[in-house]
Amino acid sequence: MPELKGLRICFIAGTLGQGGAERQLYYTLRVLVERGAKPIVLCLTRSEYWESRITALGVPVLSVGGSRSTLARLLRITGAVRASRAVIVQSQHFYTNLYSLSAARALGIREVGAIRSDVANELAANSGPTGWMMLRAPKAIAVNSTNAIENAVALGAKRERLHFLPNVVDVDAFCCHRQRAEGTIRLLAVGRLGRVKRFDRFVRLLSNLRERTSLRVVGSIVGDGPTREELRREAERLRLDEDVCRFDGSIDDMAPRYASADILVLTSDHEGTPNVVIEAMASGLPVIATRVGGLPEIVKDNETGILVDPDDEEGLARATLGLTCNSRLREQYGAAGRRLVETQHGLTRLADSLEGLYEKVLNPRWRH
Repeated sequence: MPELKGLRICFIAGTLGQGGAERQLYYTLRVLVERGAKPIVLCLTRSEYWESRITALGVPVLSVGGSRSTLARLLRITGAVRASRAVIVQSQHFYTNLYSLSAARALGIREVGAIRSDVANELAANSGPTGWMMLRAPKAIAVNSTNAIENAVALGAKRERLHFLPNVVDVDAFCCHRQRAEGTIRLLAVGRLGRVKRFDRFVRLLSNLRERTSLRVVGSIVGDGPTREELRREAERLRLDEDVCRFDGSIDDMAPRYASADILVLTSDHEGTPNVVIEAMASGLPVIATRVGGLPEIVKDNETGILVDPDDEEGLARATLGLTCNSRLREQYGAAGRRLVETQHGLTRLADSLEGLYEKVLNPRWRH
């Protein structure tokens, strides 16, 4: 394995907002700093959620956006990478892959791209030849699910260039204590309120369950985004008041919210390996999720939770109803989920994965 101590790595991020890829960047930097590496972050934006937390680690964050010209940004990035004396340029978002690649090639160093979702979603957001270059051109790409690796290979990426870098969580930051409200089952949905996350299914689920059980089932949606008002209107149309369907906005510390919930529900059309699921499982929460992206790799059906097809809202309702009525099964799934995260998604696993990635990238005999 390579010696991480003293290793200079320059990360390029499109944003440092309150998202999953950005949280994983923070964990990566934390592990690298603990192992003595010297990372730096170049970001196309400035003064966002994770910036102060990253600088608190002792990692410099430089803004390299500020221009509408792609060429001007690239020249700025290349100059910053040169000044950092990095030997690896690593992209944290799919859409910054070409910046990492171009800067690395210009300076004669190594590049690492990123795939954060299921590839189809990323290509849809980066259409045309540019998207295909982001997928196929980098000589190494860090991918957070084996499902995305298979999708990338099917779309023409070379398997030997793809490296599995699993999402992780600081397990010790989450506990399994359930702060129960007697007679109430609390469902939790977390994420950016965008169309791909399909929170409309969660709202309809709450309405469906109200008609099918005498239990009091309430839901909380944590997050913000462009579909917030649309979702509010849907809740009003279904006569779900704030006591039944709450919109809580973005929350910095999610640990207490997981601890006060009974079931995490994820209703997305596309995912990679969602942080919210790993965090919920670290908190001992059972998970009901759509069978998309890398979710089957972490939500083991009928072991740590239940998987349903994305468009099967009746199946979603049946699965949720079954768990709401069975506290013993909820506890069983939650305990199994916690064990899985401890063994497969802890920070120690990240350190090993990073060492394997950089050994591959820096090996002079590797022909890409």
